Amino acid sequence: MTSHSWKAILIVALLALMVGVAPATAQDDDDEVIPPAQPDFTLSVLPTGMRVPLHKSAFRVTHHFLRPLGDGDFGDLLGDAFGLDSGAQIGLEFRYGLIRGTQVGFYRTSDKTIQLFTEYSLFRQREGMPLAVSVWGSIEGTNNFRDSYSPALGGVIGRLVGEYAAFYVEPIWVNNSNLEPSELVDHNDTFMLGLGTRLRVRPTVYVVGEWIPRVSGNDPGVDQGTFGIEKRLGGHVFQLNFSNSFGTTMGQIARGGFNNDNWYLGFNITRKFY
Repeated sequence: MTSHSWKAILIVALLALMVGVAPATAQDDDDEVIPPAQPDFTLSVLPTGMRVPLHKSAFRVTHHFLRPLGDGDFGDLLGDAFGLDSGAQIGLEFRYGLIRGTQVGFYRTSDKTIQLFTEYSLFRQREGMPLAVSVWGSIEGTNNFRDSYSPALGGVIGRLVGEYAAFYVEPIWVNNSNLEPSELVDHNDTFMLGLGTRLRVRPTVYVVGEWIPRVSGNDPGVDQGTFGIEKRLGGHVFQLNFSNSFGTTMGQIARGGFNNDNWYLGFNITRKFY
């Protein structure tokens, strides 16, 4: 069986799980009430569809250490403090609830990529509506938004299972995912399908996983994957994660991970101002 066949089977199974399980408890219409199964606006890099309350805001830091954990023996890894002594790619994000159900944001990484994004909530999960659906749009540019612009458009389909689990399927199209001149490339855009889950294992502790296969178009490297553990503390969410890529913008994710032998330590911190 081909890898594409396995991907199709996994996607169908996840969709069936999302629609077939018992409905989650209807959420309060107050956006300031944080669902226990969905405590943050992202998994690790994928959006979740969580709404920013009207005229409220949130700030996020992403941090990926550059040392691959598979290099050298355990003594080398220990001597480098598991990568903490290495450099890092860092991202800073600010998002704001512009109007009810619509958020806008600004995100900049330390490689001088800037991403502007918006997310609009079409449907909320409630009685008679088993899924939450949002629309995502973004545009990013390298060299501090002066070069190589990559717009993206996609959907965020989420399913909360009570207070203990959340599942996501996210079809996303990215234009100009290949930064080479258009005359030299066969494909200049990518269609990818983000798959993710968050499981609540303790009242304020979660495990997170996401996998982002490229279905068509430009697909160098390997599909990006991340898993991690996180702790919610009031308006903060602290996440420790491991990924095969530094990609955090849609264009970077579309360009894939490095390989499946090297994984990198990272962390995310989110602070909600409400």
